[in-house]
Amino acid sequence: MRRIGIISCHASPLAPLGGVDSGGQNVYVGHIAKELSRLGYAVDVFTRRDDPEEPEVVPHDGVHVIHVPAGPAEHLRKEDLLPHMKEFSDCIAAYCKQHGPYDLFHANFFLSGLAAVALKKQFGTPFVITFHALGVIRRLHQQNADEFPEERVSLEQQIIRAADLTIAECPQDFEDLLNYYSAQPSLLRIIPCGFDPDEIRPMDRRKARSLLGLDPNERVILQLGRMVPRKGVETVIRGFARMIRKFKGRARLLVVGGESGRPDPALTPEIGRLMAIARQEGIEKLVSFCGSCKRSMISVYQSAADIFVSTPWYEPFGITPIEAMASGVPVIGSNVGGIKFTVVDGKTGYLVPPHNPEALAERMAFLLQHPELMRSMGQEGLRRVHDGFTWKTISRELARLYEDVLLRTTIPEGFDSTFIRKRRELNVKQASSIPR
Repeated sequence: MRRIGIISCHASPLAPLGGVDSGGQNVYVGHIAKELSRLGYAVDVFTRRDDPEEPEVVPHDGVHVIHVPAGPAEHLRKEDLLPHMKEFSDCIAAYCKQHGPYDLFHANFFLSGLAAVALKKQFGTPFVITFHALGVIRRLHQQNADEFPEERVSLEQQIIRAADLTIAECPQDFEDLLNYYSAQPSLLRIIPCGFDPDEIRPMDRRKARSLLGLDPNERVILQLGRMVPRKGVETVIRGFARMIRKFKGRARLLVVGGESGRPDPALTPEIGRLMAIARQEGIEKLVSFCGSCKRSMISVYQSAADIFVSTPWYEPFGITPIEAMASGVPVIGSNVGGIKFTVVDGKTGYLVPPHNPEALAERMAFLLQHPELMRSMGQEGLRRVHDGFTWKTISRELARLYEDVLLRTTIPEGFDSTFIRKRRELNVKQASSIPR
């Protein structure tokens, strides 16, 4: 059985979603780990310990989540983690020496990529990386608001050169890696994110609204995701206000996300800023800030909505639009990154420019005035995501990619110890064991 180590320094699959640093990467890591385990891999997920009460190893969905000591055992912003990455890498290396080698590491985000590079240098273990966001693109959109260290981009370039393969999440991500990082096309693959049909599926709208205490006859717009400025929730609130004023629609906006199960500006300052914007726009009584929600409630919120809206400034992929389509809901999203790949404009929803509340208001109003079009777009989206965006399909693609990397990997000179000598011998023998 092959051993795969998934490295996700700041994004644990065990973390609650909706906070500043808890979002799509957490979902991605949790689901691919689970699906790879079902395919026959032994999977361990390495993530930084941020709570002194956490056990070292936690069994979860058929895999093991390993909490790695690196810096203080408390929450740290991902922008502040770089000084602790050597300790993080050293602790994973010590774990490998004690529990045996891995066939391959899959790093997530550039911080995890630094650990994968160090482990490759020490043990010769190949690695692939999914960046989830690129420093150059983040800096282009956030400019001085980007608080990552200046050296992030040069570190990403070093990681790309060391990686056995880099995974782009959408065509825009692929182009950005080529144009801004001079990545070799032969060492890039596009593999998107996805959803779990057993977890996210349509449910009766009236039932969903009843569970949430919503008016069954009111039009509902949903925004769900991390509460950070780049997610563009301000655009959603201002667009919703323009729609209400201009088109005289009767509707409610649900804003779901935050560090806790209730909207707490003290824990999530962005919520306080957005509440002030809603008051400024005169629609505070029509906007419900819901706080974070459990994964088990995602389908409930999605199915309760008439329209799902996501208008980030940039988006490497964007899992929530996929999950909305999996719930049979039309999506209006920014014409950026992964959203312009997953949302088919005019078929499964609409694409609008970021930072443009007027365009968003027009599209929301148009859909609300055409309920049959909303229904057909929801059905088209449901078909689209089932055809190519399930975690099962995506994990099989990842498995094939891992096997291709392992078949072409040679152990560098100087790495012929007993510790890793057998890995190469197993590569050809095990390559045919993964379903295709």
